[in-house]
Amino acid sequence: MINNLLFVLLMAPQGGNDNPLVSLLPLVLVIVVFYFFMIRPQMKKQKELRQFRESIKKGDKIITIGGIHGKVADVKDTTVVIEIADKVRLTVEKSAVINDPSAMLK
Repeated sequence: MINNLLFVLLMAPQGGNDNPLVSLLPLVLVIVVFYFFMIRPQMKKQKELRQFRESIKKGDKIITIGGIHGKVADVKDTTVVIEIADKVRLTVEKSAVINDPSAMLK
């Protein structure tokens, strides 16, 4: 049904004496659809990831972009020290930490 509606709305006008604003309607609709289905969800994901990185605290389980799983041992301004095994620690940038929903549930 949505596809049929979009097809009807995006069809070019057939008359020669139409208002120029009517001919711009399909372009405006494409931009609106693009915003709500592509740009807005991506901005929401970026905001959630930024909030997650700012809220990291000692003891949280995280995953790095490289796939390293660990527990946060220390948090600094731009870096995080993670413990990946007994007495094995790595210092990584906060920007290299991704949100791990499965770690949040445990």
